[in-house]
Amino acid sequence: MTSAAMRARVHREVQTSAVVLEAESVAPGAELEPLARQLSDAAQITYTSGSTGMPKGVVASHGNVWAAIETVAAYLGIREDDRIAGLLPISGVFGANQMLCAVLTGATLVVPKSSIMNQVAAELREYGTTVLAAVPPLWMQLLQAPVFAAEPIPTLRILQNAGGHLAPAAVTQLREVQPQAGIFLQYGMTEVFRSTFLPPEEVAGRPGCMGRAMAGAEILVIREDGTECDAGEVGELVHAGPTVTQGYWNDPDRTADVYRAHPVRGAGVRAVYSGDMVRRDADGFFHFVGRRDRMIKTLGYRVGPDEVLDVLYSSGQITEGIVTAVEDAERGQRIVAYVVLAPDGALQTLRQYCRAELPRYMQPNEITALTDLPKLANGKHDLHALRDALAV
Repeated sequence: MTSAAMRARVHREVQTSAVVLEAESVAPGAELEPLARQLSDAAQITYTSGSTGMPKGVVASHGNVWAAIETVAAYLGIREDDRIAGLLPISGVFGANQMLCAVLTGATLVVPKSSIMNQVAAELREYGTTVLAAVPPLWMQLLQAPVFAAEPIPTLRILQNAGGHLAPAAVTQLREVQPQAGIFLQYGMTEVFRSTFLPPEEVAGRPGCMGRAMAGAEILVIREDGTECDAGEVGELVHAGPTVTQGYWNDPDRTADVYRAHPVRGAGVRAVYSGDMVRRDADGFFHFVGRRDRMIKTLGYRVGPDEVLDVLYSSGQITEGIVTAVEDAERGQRIVAYVVLAPDGALQTLRQYCRAELPRYMQPNEITALTDLPKLANGKHDLHALRDALAV
């Protein structure tokens, strides 16, 4: 279903065998005949953000979607009287999850009219919003908005982060400016919706942690040879369970690369190999290290970009940042950071802080200040667009 206005914005007619239904053609109060479906039938195709590669269309079944929203709504404690902020586009799994959790529980979805953070915060206050979800760059923008940061929004009771690692310094700041709200730190990916979460009561002691597996999910940390890692050892996160989706639309090669046999139970159970490098501590909590394809190899060491970015944020000198690498004949790779300075931030102070807080091999070799960092439609940073802009 779509609308005439939305179809008019598309640069070419969508070629599909499905029936295109325009909302304007449906009479008010009309009753549509439901179609019989199995839980294993495909329900939606959601394209990955493309922040680390070309977007892929992830095919999810009705059973996948149902398992995800039931589990997430349960551990968050979503209620019928909640007012959930629809800050994220519903074309992505995080934004769609907010909408579907509202449908499941009978809660209200509140969609801000503005994209200016001060005005968004004013609308959250005006409409008595109780649940707010965002990705890290959006949190950083909200924390810079006086209307959000100057005083608590009294109705807010749940804050959710997903879609990327939120620096501990930002977590601490969120707890300070909205102390009445519990913060859930979550990890997930389009291929499985959500994998782990850290509940609010654990955040103070583990602000940079991914948490433990959500109900129904089996999370393993696997070495390159397919065996399980010991506690404290870095390996690839592998997810099995009812939210493992069906694969990539019309892309059997990439499907076979990511959706593989369970590393312990074998070919009878499918699992998603995330490409994310994590470690599990002695208490069973997971900690994000970095994307396998973004790990920086410098001076013989492997460095996770987010480990460096956490330190940049903790300096208090920046509001946004991206850490990446360029090839270097002597080092293997050279660590490069692009940042947006805080109003009173200074590059010299930031460099001094890095020298004091990071071992030499982890210190950025270059730090470049920009006025803003490009973002995707879902609010995540767009590394490809940044590289293209700098190459011009």
